[in-house]
Amino acid sequence: MVHVLSSRTLLQPSDPGRSRRFYGERLGLAVHREFGTGPDRGTVYFLGGGFLEVSGRSEVPPSPAVRLWLQVEDADAAHEELRAKGVRIVRPPVREPWGLIEMWIEDPDGTRIVLVEVPADHPLRYRPGI
Repeated sequence: MVHVLSSRTLLQPSDPGRSRRFYGERLGLAVHREFGTGPDRGTVYFLGGGFLEVSGRSEVPPSPAVRLWLQVEDADAAHEELRAKGVRIVRPPVREPWGLIEMWIEDPDGTRIVLVEVPADHPLRYRPGI
């Protein structure tokens, strides 16, 4: 069995500076570390229990199969904050049939990001009888 010590999601944007501004300034993700120099330098952001590395440069668009799932405390507050910062809101917060409150945004390259609020009474937080 592989003993995983840490993990991160890697994104290679078409414009690294634009993506660093999006993830660092608009989303407000905290920087874990930076490496390299120049416009293509890499930045690793904290993502709750994991990391997001934005590094290198890609000449092809991202796959629509790649999406980021980020849990937030309050989806409505996140919606207002991100809308005020000019982030592209694909879909405002909606309570899904499975009980989660989800809103969708896109990064500058079109990578879909779901921001999820887990209500206090949802089974992901609370399991009756346990």
